[in-house]
Amino acid sequence: MCVGCEERAGRERAVSGSVGGFEDPSAEVLAQAAGAFGLLASSARLHLMWALSQGESDVTHLADRVGGALPAVSQHLAKLKLAGLVSSRREGRRQVYYVDDPDVVTVVRVMVGQLTARSQDSLAPVRALRGAGG
Repeated sequence: MCVGCEERAGRERAVSGSVGGFEDPSAEVLAQAAGAFGLLASSARLHLMWALSQGESDVTHLADRVGGALPAVSQHLAKLKLAGLVSSRREGRRQVYYVDDPDVVTVVRVMVGQLTARSQDSLAPVRALRGAGG
């Protein structure tokens, strides 16, 4: 370790300390989280994660469900697997994908669920007007 690095690291920990009762995450953890969120920033990969949060599936069924081409879906799944967001196992000739981290499932379900609810709430006044106009 460099001269003064240990002391500087100690100061940074003391300064970052506890914000709102939570310790600030390390730079490594933040980089990992940013990478995971970056992967989920693709609507295709997010759709795959949503589908897999409902239960395991093979590539063919996932491609049908999300409306993607089989090679593209396979590439998206490979990226999600490399990032540790999904896992797979072989069943005969099929590769079955699943999310084995309940926290990842929770994050995806909460985000998509909240945004779905907001979009439905914002359409409610329009639906009411359409119904009233006869």
